[in-house]
Amino acid sequence: MGKTILTGDRPTGRLHIGHYVGSLRQRVALQNSGEYDKIYIMIADAQALTDNFDNPDKVRQNIIEVALDYVSAGLDPAKSTLFIQSQISELTELTFYYMNLVTVSRLQRNPTVKSEIQLRNFEASIPVGFFTYPISQAADITFCKANVVPVGEDQLPMLEQTKEIVHKFNAVYAPDNPVLVEPKALVPEAEACKRLPGTDGKAKMSKSLGNCIYLADSADEVRTKIMSMYTDPLHLQVSDPGHLEGNTVFTYLDAFARDEHFERYCPDYANLDEMKAHYTKGGLGDVKVKKLLNNIVQEELEPIRKRRAEYEKDIPEIYNILRKGSDAAREVAAQTLSEVKRAMKIDYFEDMELIRAQSEKYKGSSSC
Repeated sequence: MGKTILTGDRPTGRLHIGHYVGSLRQRVALQNSGEYDKIYIMIADAQALTDNFDNPDKVRQNIIEVALDYVSAGLDPAKSTLFIQSQISELTELTFYYMNLVTVSRLQRNPTVKSEIQLRNFEASIPVGFFTYPISQAADITFCKANVVPVGEDQLPMLEQTKEIVHKFNAVYAPDNPVLVEPKALVPEAEACKRLPGTDGKAKMSKSLGNCIYLADSADEVRTKIMSMYTDPLHLQVSDPGHLEGNTVFTYLDAFARDEHFERYCPDYANLDEMKAHYTKGGLGDVKVKKLLNNIVQEELEPIRKRRAEYEKDIPEIYNILRKGSDAAREVAAQTLSEVKRAMKIDYFEDMELIRAQSEKYKGSSSC
């Protein structure tokens, strides 16, 4: 069996560098590695509607933003299938069948669901669609029989739920010839890439908190945000010893900096470890560190900005890419759904043996 990847994003806003180092940069590398037979990248608009049901235009407008970020970052529609979740109706049907395999108590125990419910203040009144989105996510992963799913650590409980659904479906409906494929998680190796904090030092980047650096930001916007980033509140004088823990600038350098960057932008140091040692000893100011980070991030984002400027000139072509990708994904989903329905014995009109056997049964009954 070949190697297939499924991953994606909710279109609730433009993608930021947290998305980039956490998943998008890795997707481009995986796409270009030649190690994978199929790569599916989903814009999860149906999932976004579970907690934006009263603001569909927000989701609608951000479809193009996410798609532009995808292709600008280097996702190639010739190598990866880019599609829109809501356009694959088979996913809804798969979700419905999978619901019978999961209990309410199991969903309530899902750590990701619990934290997301608290984040959105849904404790008193949880929309059913939001509550069951781990089941929807299982449909997303299994429709293309993905066996590799790049995820952040916070999403591991969701993938575990998918594995349980796959195992139970195969055990109940297809014990001798498994239909669904159990996926494995692919988590970013670098600790800093697993969850990049906001520029204000908060635990998570959030559009509502205004602490994001977006892939589409101009060079001036990026520079302003970096130079105002949270560092070490105890590092008041250049001579003061600095602290690395909780220092957002150094967390970003962990995610972006390579040895060659120091040769280009900060030759006083051979690598990041040398800079960290100087900072913690004292004698290195925050401004110098921020200037280094700005140079590195600008270098990373400038090609993305240039590609985006070109793609923005032909928006109809971006929608055409998504339409073609959705058509291709729908064809694969239809095949998987057919196999699922056959295993569940609800493929009545395709089962010629069933029709023949029933016909013989009632022939014999009427002759008595």
